[in-house]
Amino acid sequence: MRFSSVSRYLLAVVFLILPFFSAADEVEVLHWWTSPGEKAAVEVMERQLNDKGLEWKDFGVEGGGGGKAMTVLKSRVISGNPPTAAQIRGKGIQEWASLGLLTAIDDVARQEEWDKKLPGLVSETLKFQGHYVAVPVNIHRNNWLWVNPEIFKKTGLELPETWNDVFRIAPQLKKAGYIPLAYGGEPWQASAIFESVLLATGGADFYRKTMVENDPEALTSKTMMETFETLAHIRTLFDDNSSRRSWDQATQLVIDGKAAMQLMGDWARGEFLLQDKQPGKDFLCIPAPGTQGAFVYNIDSFVMFNMPDEQQKKAQQTLASLLMNPAFQKEFNQKRGGIPALDLSEGQEVDICARKSRRDFNSSMEQGTLVPSTTHGMAAGERVQNVVSEVVSQFINDPGADPAKAVKQLSLAIQTIR
Repeated sequence: MRFSSVSRYLLAVVFLILPFFSAADEVEVLHWWTSPGEKAAVEVMERQLNDKGLEWKDFGVEGGGGGKAMTVLKSRVISGNPPTAAQIRGKGIQEWASLGLLTAIDDVARQEEWDKKLPGLVSETLKFQGHYVAVPVNIHRNNWLWVNPEIFKKTGLELPETWNDVFRIAPQLKKAGYIPLAYGGEPWQASAIFESVLLATGGADFYRKTMVENDPEALTSKTMMETFETLAHIRTLFDDNSSRRSWDQATQLVIDGKAAMQLMGDWARGEFLLQDKQPGKDFLCIPAPGTQGAFVYNIDSFVMFNMPDEQQKKAQQTLASLLMNPAFQKEFNQKRGGIPALDLSEGQEVDICARKSRRDFNSSMEQGTLVPSTTHGMAAGERVQNVVSEVVSQFINDPGADPAKAVKQLSLAIQTIR
C-alpha cells in the first residue's frame, strides 16, 4: 500500500463528498478467485448469502496472486465507491485499516467468541489496534508438491524428498515425454517456488530472518546464494511454454498426465477435486522438497469497508457471521482447497490432503516451524512482497541470470524500501 499523506487527505474528502452506490440488500464482494475450482468455492458463498436474504454481487478480478485485484480496489476506493467487502490478506489488512477505511466487526466477533474459536496466530492477523477488521475463511499451506502418481508408476521412479532427488529424476521424466515440473511465468508463481526453496535451504529461522525481519546479513549470506543457485537449476525443469500459462493451467498439466509435478498452494487441490480426482489415488500431496516438518501459511480473509447506510452495515455483519460459520468453512474449503480457519480438532477434514494439512499446521505451530508466506503478503507488506516477486521472477525466467547478481539485487531492493 503506497498512499501518501496527500492521498490520505484526498481519500477522506472523497469519502465525504461522493455517494455510495451499493443497494442496502446487496453485498458486492471483490476477490480474485476466478479459476474453475475457485469459482465453485465462490458459488458456495453466493448461495449461502442468498439464503440469508442478501443479494450477492460478484466482483471477481482475474490474476491468481491478487495484484490486479488490489489495483482495481485502490481505484474504486479513490473514486469513493468501495465494494461492500474485499479479499485482503496478511499485512495488507493493517495497511488498509491504518487509512481509516475499514469498519470494525467487534460486535460479531464478541457475540460469536472469535477469540476462543480462532488460533492466536490467525486472530492477530485480523486485528488492527486490538479491533477485528477482517474475517478469515481458511488457512492455506503453500509448500505443497502435487504429484501425478501414474507417471511415477509408469517410469518406475521414486517420489522425491529433496531438490537433489528432483534433479536426479528429471532427465528420466523428460526422456519419457513428461514435463518434470509444471509452472507458469507469472511473478507470484516464481515467488511461490522461491519461498519453498528458501525454507528448504535455510530452515524456518533463516526464512524469518530474511523474509520477516529483512536482516541484511542474512539476505546476502551464503545460504541465500545457495537458494538462488537451486532456483537456477529448477528453471531447467520447466517446458518451453511455461511463460504463457496461469497457475490452474499448470495444474491441469498434472491432471492430464502431461507433467509429473507442480509446486503450488493447496488451492490446487480444488482443481483436482472439481474434476473428480481422488487424493491418494489420482493425485498425491507431499511437502515441497526439503520442507518436511515445516508449513508456509497463508490466510484468506475479507475486510468490510465503511458504509454510511445502516442496512449496508447490517449486511456486512451478516456476511461476517456467515464466513465464520463452521458449516460454511467446511463446505467452502472442500471446494477451495484449504482448511477451515477455525480451531477445529484433527480428523474433521474432508480428505487425506486436508487432514495432513491440519495435522502439519498444528505440529508446525508447536515446533516453531510455521512461517508466513512472502508471496501472499503474510510475511511483509505489499512493497516487500512486490519486490520479491519482481526480482525472483526476472531471475527464474531468465536462463542467463546470475545468482550472485540476483542476491545483491534482492537485498538492495528490500533495504531501499524498508
